[in-house]
Amino acid sequence: MGHTSRARPTRLTVAVVVLAVEALSLLVFAGFDLAAVRHGQVVLAVGTTMFFVGYAGLQLATGWALWTLRSWGRAPAVFTQLVQLGLAWGLRETAPPLSGLLTIAAAVVLFGVLSAPSRRALADAGTPEAPSHG
Repeated sequence: MGHTSRARPTRLTVAVVVLAVEALSLLVFAGFDLAAVRHGQVVLAVGTTMFFVGYAGLQLATGWALWTLRSWGRAPAVFTQLVQLGLAWGLRETAPPLSGLLTIAAAVVLFGVLSAPSRRALADAGTPEAPSHG
């Protein structure tokens, strides 16, 4: 009844770290957004903050799922990075450095999650281990 740990590919580990940095950045941004609230914009600021906190929570949950080799984490990771690529595209003219940073981060996560070693590790984690005899 021993527990054997499965190997987590380096690419997947890097993707999880980037997801965590993205989530923490969203939480910091939410805090700044809430701190900069103006009197007439309280409802908008609270709503925006709640969105960013929820999105950060999704990123953290996704990262945890991938860290623990749960295959369900792959789909929300891909989804959030596709959303991020859309955001980067929208910022390409008004904030090119931020757009580039968002694009690079999304590409790193997508590569890490969709690469063959990561797919195998996530698929293997969902496969029950054969009972050991002896």
